[in-house]
Amino acid sequence: MSTPFFMAYFAGLDFGTSGARITVIDASQTIIVEDKAPYASASQLAWDRLWLKALDQLIQNLPEATRAKLKAIAINGTSATVLLCNSVGQPITPPLLYDDDCGEAYREPLTAIAPAGSPVLSATSSLVKLLWWQETLPSSALQQADCLVHQADWLAFQLHGKLRLSDYHNALKLGYDVGQLAYPQWLANLDLPVTLPTVQAPGSLLGYVSRMASERYGLPRTCAVTAGTTDSIAAFLASGARSPGEAVTSLGSTLVIKLLSETRVDDSRYGIYSHRLGNLWLVGGASNTGGAVLKQYFSDEALQKLSSQIPSDRPSQLDYYPLIKPGERFPTNDPDYSPRLTPRPSDPVHFLHGLLEGIARIEAQGYDLLQSLGATAPTVIFTAGGGAQNSAWTALRQRLLPSPIRPAVSTEASFGSACLALEGWLKIQ
Repeated sequence: MSTPFFMAYFAGLDFGTSGARITVIDASQTIIVEDKAPYASASQLAWDRLWLKALDQLIQNLPEATRAKLKAIAINGTSATVLLCNSVGQPITPPLLYDDDCGEAYREPLTAIAPAGSPVLSATSSLVKLLWWQETLPSSALQQADCLVHQADWLAFQLHGKLRLSDYHNALKLGYDVGQLAYPQWLANLDLPVTLPTVQAPGSLLGYVSRMASERYGLPRTCAVTAGTTDSIAAFLASGARSPGEAVTSLGSTLVIKLLSETRVDDSRYGIYSHRLGNLWLVGGASNTGGAVLKQYFSDEALQKLSSQIPSDRPSQLDYYPLIKPGERFPTNDPDYSPRLTPRPSDPVHFLHGLLEGIARIEAQGYDLLQSLGATAPTVIFTAGGGAQNSAWTALRQRLLPSPIRPAVSTEASFGSACLALEGWLKIQ
């Protein structure tokens, strides 16, 4: 007999760069509990110990009645944060974090093997980190190594107890082919020192809470643990976007756009690649423009005050391309691309008007580029990040963008993971 909806709760955990968060929702996606656990900055613990400590705190701090109603859990982690583990899941080296570029020397040889534009062709990809371990670890350590595990995989393993399982969002930068849903032959031909994880769709059932985890965390054995995702895709899921043409713009320190498309788009000329999302494709890119440029010139208080004075129904007449320093990724991919921030008017309102409109033009160019390359035309653009609160900026963007703008349902990646757990649980009922 299926569980009544009013008795069902779903948890999402987000392991970010500075701490972890948990969101518990019910079947109508109403938030029941939210909590966070910052990592101890002065701690001498290895990263994996800090993650475990946060996992313990977030789950054990849930009210007992809430834990008893949990039906599914999903976890997201930072993309390309990986560990080497032995056959019982114990790390044999400290984790390598998402931005660790230790594998830079192994990127160039991969260009002769991997397809052009592949996400593995990055100095921080999961695969180049594995190649770096293969070449630099002592043979005694490599002999203990059994598998490569992503951050989200390893934390889910603490709950269900099964090793060597991953999702195709985390496995993308390991070389997994999300089009064919298989490891490609060129990857299989590499003489890798460990077993690669079995890859499943995000949200699919990995297993149920193990006896050990049930005793440790007070979780019911009937609680499902579903395949997770990366932090950026969890944040996309939190927005409420689900249908082709729905998009999310994140107006944070940088500008990131993601569009749900019926057509896959990968184009290394513009730094564009696609994540699979069910039968759709999450297509997007990240520009170096964004809020960090604004903070070079204005405090938060000044931004709020001056924004309210901007005539957002009129163009600024300033042709800016706001960047902190030379170099752009999307919609132009040019490491030497120069900022345009002149002429600078004496009136700070006019200057801010030009900056905000310049960022909005880059956003519009990004969506135009995705559509010109074959992506589904945007129908609605959800907005997340600090810039979403700026009404003048929203009005400027609405004048330039092809689709209506709406606020994101949530901006917390843990909420997106909780929605993933809910979706997964519904599929196994």
